[in-house]
Amino acid sequence: MHNTTSAILLSSALLSGVALPVQAALPVFGYSIVHTYPHDPAAFTQGLLYRDGFLYESTGLNGRSSIRKVKLETGKVLQQKALPAEYFGEGLTDWNDALVGITWQTQTGFVFDLASFELRSKFSYPGEGWGLAQDGKQIILSDGSAILRRLDPVTLKEVSRVNVTADGIPLTQINELEWVGNELFANLWQTNTIARIDPVSGKVTGWIDLAGLLKSQGVDEGSADVLNGIAYDAKTKRLFVTGKLWPKLFEIKLVPRPAVAKR
Repeated sequence: MHNTTSAILLSSALLSGVALPVQAALPVFGYSIVHTYPHDPAAFTQGLLYRDGFLYESTGLNGRSSIRKVKLETGKVLQQKALPAEYFGEGLTDWNDALVGITWQTQTGFVFDLASFELRSKFSYPGEGWGLAQDGKQIILSDGSAILRRLDPVTLKEVSRVNVTADGIPLTQINELEWVGNELFANLWQTNTIARIDPVSGKVTGWIDLAGLLKSQGVDEGSADVLNGIAYDAKTKRLFVTGKLWPKLFEIKLVPRPAVAKR
């Protein structure tokens, strides 16, 4: 799933301090762990959001894709709806009393009733679907490229696009999305990095390095897949992260790292 490109090396190099011709002093944040919660280690997490005291999660893989309502404190799946086996589930977001989900390569999205999980409608979009978020006005879709699409939340038709760049270089492999305050957080596939993105300009304003998160809890990283899944509780400003097949979900606080002088 998903092809790696040289753009990912940009973020990895920036975080590791490797000198690049375009390297700028974009701020880098580490983390401190506030709480650790159980997470279903069989969940191939694709989308994650927090609403009204619960987590809502979408999972991927053909034949294993689903949407779920999860109790944060215990990781227990309270409600679940499987997608038909031909669909590889991807990002998930909410809009009013509905959940909106997309699929990887089948160009099909779904609108589910938030309370019952019953299917309300389907919609289509060109290309791939990776991540979803919403900013209270529109729905934002990532497709693995450096482009973020904005969708009308009622018609689910594309209304605009923005190109994401880091120091002027297109940043691809943008995966799961979350609206945090007035900016967009985005997992970068196959890395432990989250990009902080200005949603208007598309410019990356900083990096979040979550390397070692699982290992810090004594979890064998070889038994898990990549970091993927960001949820934000806007009322209490709690930030949650997890990954595909991770047995843990973390509430974290961001910790600024000292600036590194440009070379």
